[in-house]
Order: sequence, then C-alpha cells, then structure tokens
Amino acid sequence: MEENAGQKLSLEHLAHAANFSKYHFSRIFAAVTGETPMAFLNRKRLEKSVRLLAETNMTVLAIANECGFESLSAYHALFKKRYGTTPTGVRKHQGKHSNFSEAASKKQEETTSGKAYNQHRKHSLLERAWNQMIKIKELPALNVAYVRHVGSYLDTGSAWDKLGRWAAERGLTPQNQQFIGISLDDGGRVDEYSCRYDACITLSAGFMAEDETEVRFKPLPGGMFAVYPFYDTIDQFVLAYQNVFGLWLPNSGYEADDRPCLEFCLNDPAQDAEGKCRVDLYVPIKKSS
Repeated sequence: MEENAGQKLSLEHLAHAANFSKYHFSRIFAAVTGETPMAFLNRKRLEKSVRLLAETNMTVLAIANECGFESLSAYHALFKKRYGTTPTGVRKHQGKHSNFSEAASKKQEETTSGKAYNQHRKHSLLERAWNQMIKIKELPALNVAYVRHVGSYLDTGSAWDKLGRWAAERGLTPQNQQFIGISLDDGGRVDEYSCRYDACITLSAGFMAEDETEVRFKPLPGGMFAVYPFYDTIDQFVLAYQNVFGLWLPNSGYEADDRPCLEFCLNDPAQDAEGKCRVDLYVPIKKSS
C-alpha cells in the first residue's frame, strides 16, 4: 500500500494480496494498525500529496491524480478533514522555513503512539500474563444446526430463542451440546443492522438433519485455535477481538487463518447475577510462515 498508494487499490485487491478474505483482512489490519485499510491508504496518499505540494510545482489537480484520488473534490474533502485547510492554502503558506510537513508527521506519530505497547510486549511479565490467559487448542470439525440473525450484534436474542426451542423439542440440551455464535461481518465495515450472525448448536454423530424453515445445517472446520476467555456484558465483547487480534497476535508467532472465529457461549446472560456473558472466543490460527 505504501509503495503503490497512487494506484487504484480496492479492498478486494488488498485482501487478495494478503491472502485473506475481506472480512479477516479488515479486522486484522484495523486491530494491528488502529485504522481501516482504506483510511490507512488515504492517509498515505495525503502525506504524499503534502510532500508534492511543498517540493514541486505540479498543479493541485495533477497531484490529486498522482496520489490516486478519484477526483479533485474527493482530494479536497479528505485533505481539509485531516489538516483543517486546503491544498492550495498549504502551498500558499509553504515557504522554505515552513514546518507543515513536519507537523503533519508529528501528528501521525501521536496517533500511533499506542502501538508501542505491541512493539515492547516482550516483557516477561506480560508474556506470562498472555500465556496464562490464551491457550492454544486443537478443535475437531463440528456439525451444527443454526439460525441466522441479520441486524445488530446486540440483538441476537431472537435467533437464540428460536434455536433453543427447536433444540429442546429434539432433546438437545446445554448439558450434551455446545452453543456457538459466529459473527460473520466486521461491524467496522458493515452497517450495524446488516451484520450477519449465526446462532449454532453442535449435533451428535448420526443426527438426522431434516429440512427446516428457519433452522439450517452446516459443518464447521476444525484445526488450531487461540482461545481467549471473556466474562463481561455483551456490548464489551468487541474488546475480546481487539485483545486477540490487536495485542496478542502480532507478537505471538502465529497468524490468523481464514476460518471463522467461534464464540463458545458458556452461560445464559439472562440467568447471570450481573447480566454478563461468559464466552470462550476461538480465533483460528496457524504458525507464522
């Protein structure tokens, strides 16, 4: 992205180059950098344009084209949002003693200062803490029945209610089966009320799946997973993903694999004294190449 910021780079192109699905690529990229892929790309384009404004006599239109912006108006809008002024305004006040480029770089350094935690996470105390919290497990392939919910991840209760009634009628209980949630969309990219979520229950070997109106069936691939335990209110569950992808994964010796993350639900929040959910988040991983 840094070497080709002037090219037309779509999210599909970037994800393919990284050998991930769009969903996994966006989530991992944002967790590690603190920015979405397209926000990062636009920032690089803007920084390049500042240098060209200061160091060349190119027109603003030529600079916009050189830096990969789709139109002059888009360039102006993004530039003013980031720097609080226009490209022409910067050039007008850009003298050989101007420090605008330096100030812009300093601003970026400030926004990324939080990444230092990752860069220095070799401290033995932190390593021991992570090793106690995250366990590496091999999970067998599973067959599940599921009900799909489309909407906010905070409103998945109706899907679980439907699945629970269906399971109870067939004698499938929490004592013998596992309940798994699968968040299929990145809430940072997809509108909150368009997110897809599957409420799943594992099925025993030999279970005879029948055609259903609302309940469907599918296999879940097994393999190696990093398991992160979570216990808090459901609105805080996004922090579990942030902790694994943003803090643990970059220095773990593993990388994310392109299988779905699995949320093993270990309690009913409605029955919890504090209304909290207990979830083991299974993040698919593989050894770093």
